[in-house]
Amino acid sequence: MGIISVRLNSQEEKVVKKLVDYYDEDRSKLLKRSLFELYENIVDGNEIEKFEKKESAKRTKFHSAEEILKAI
Repeated sequence: MGIISVRLNSQEEKVVKKLVDYYDEDRSKLLKRSLFELYENIVDGNEIEKFEKKESAKRTKFHSAEEILKAI
C-alpha cells in the first residue's frame, strides 16, 4: 500500500476539517471517497458520450414501463 503526502494551505485545511466533521470520516477515507467519486464522474461521462453517439446515429431504442414489466 502506497502512502501519499498531501500539503494543504489553511483554507484547504478548513474545508477538509468541515468535510471530516460533516461526513464523520477520517481524512484518509474522505480523500479516498473523493478520488473514487471523481473517477466515477469520468466513467459516467464516457458512458454518456457513448450513448450520445448511438443516439445521434439513431441506434437507440426506448421501452415503456409496461413493455419492461411484460418481459419480466
